Amino acid sequence: MKLLPLPTSSAAPSALNLRLISLNALVFRCPSPVPVKTSFGIMHDRPAVFVRAESADGHVGWGEIWCNFPACGAEHRAKLLETVVAPLLLNKDFSHPAYAFEEASSKTHVLALQSGELGPVAQVIAGVDIALWDLCARRAQLPLYQLLGGSNARIGVYASGINPDGSLQTVQKKHQEGFRAFKLKIGFDTEQDIANLRSVREWLGPSLELMADVNQAWDLAQALETIPKLEPYGLRWLEEPLRCDSEMHQWQALKAHSRIPLAAGENMLGSASFMSALASKAFDVLQPDIAKWGGISATWAVTQNTLSRGLRYCPHYLGAGIGLMASAHLLAAAGGDGLLEVDANENPLRTLLAPALQKIDNGFITLTQDPGLGVEPDLDALSLACQQS
Repeated sequence: MKLLPLPTSSAAPSALNLRLISLNALVFRCPSPVPVKTSFGIMHDRPAVFVRAESADGHVGWGEIWCNFPACGAEHRAKLLETVVAPLLLNKDFSHPAYAFEEASSKTHVLALQSGELGPVAQVIAGVDIALWDLCARRAQLPLYQLLGGSNARIGVYASGINPDGSLQTVQKKHQEGFRAFKLKIGFDTEQDIANLRSVREWLGPSLELMADVNQAWDLAQALETIPKLEPYGLRWLEEPLRCDSEMHQWQALKAHSRIPLAAGENMLGSASFMSALASKAFDVLQPDIAKWGGISATWAVTQNTLSRGLRYCPHYLGAGIGLMASAHLLAAAGGDGLLEVDANENPLRTLLAPALQKIDNGFITLTQDPGLGVEPDLDALSLACQQS
């Protein structure tokens, strides 16, 4: 795998050295009072797999592995970390987190092909990579975005995961909390989708950003038929109107016939997939999910290539607080006018681990100056919150 050079920082090179003595997975699962609906399935609870990495010099870092689907996915990915990935990285010397990422990726590639588990293995490696970057930033006594070369702690946010039932009420609630951009889930029933978009746009007025996420529900014919019906509502982007495995010429055909900017990326896997997407000129917004593939080490190249082409980098995220804060720090370091995706649904595993989201100021948050991700998980409090949900 070829990575673009990662940004330099004021930290000494030794701050990026790693010799890991432990890599552990911790699984949490909170009941969801309101199931989260997508076009392909429903989340009845909110799972999370956190990664705890400890180095030989006593420093600790935290990461998060994507595990929303299937329902049993959290426990499966925890086992993959403990039995497959951790043995490849423990008690070895790495001069940079990216080299640990490359080691784990190369040593598991054939196994992932053989087992048909490219996605789950990539997700585990991504979560480990986040933990390693958090560890290095803590050691350097720098917020992660500064370790990555960033200087601006203030980033835009938008409310996401807005269900088709009661969407206007959710938007109104989130607007009161300080959000100024919103993304509705569609792809269920065209009549209902349009009614929701119309009511939200009328309430928001023309100036605030409104997006829609189809979650891969349409084929090309459906997309071509439906998009003109959505154009009156001033969407900032339309997300995943096609399946992620659609041929690139289908995306290009859709781009040629759509006045709405197209967005995708959360389900792209590997540097080559993102480079192909960029080369196609079919997308206006790219949305890699650092807990699904790439972590910080590989996603950095994607962000830089996206921004260098004048496109918008908006990280996808719909999980717990550790991965969300890692996405926030990467966005802050990358720059641009991208927005951080923040799930509108209740999730104690997010709110207890995302201190920067406690104050949303007219659509923006400000990252703390605490070292690393600025998150110190209280495992007892998390367990208690899940029991009480």
